Amino acid sequence: MHLKSSLLLAVACAVGAGAAHAQTTGLDLAKNKACMACHQVEAKRVGPPLKSVAERYAGQGDAMVDYLAGKIRGGGRGAWGAVPMPAQTQVSPEDARHLAEWILSLAPAKQ
Repeated sequence: MHLKSSLLLAVACAVGAGAAHAQTTGLDLAKNKACMACHQVEAKRVGPPLKSVAERYAGQGDAMVDYLAGKIRGGGRGAWGAVPMPAQTQVSPEDARHLAEWILSLAPAKQ
């Protein structure tokens, strides 16, 4: 009986942890990964506003998610002015993809 209870507890914890991760918003993740130190959603800081990034790359599908996730992790220069974006190697590939999806979701809906 003790083994069965332990197994149920382990499954419940795993499900709860997954649900908690799924509930993390893109903005929360961007704050947690220090994206907001250089970017804001609507205003220019050091880097471009995230809505501007979304507008530039909107409607280009999964390839753009992969491209932006790669730029988050690998950095870049020249696309948004003279200030380069440093590589964010502390951001996991999964989190980079989540951030890219969230950024692209900021684009206004096409009418």
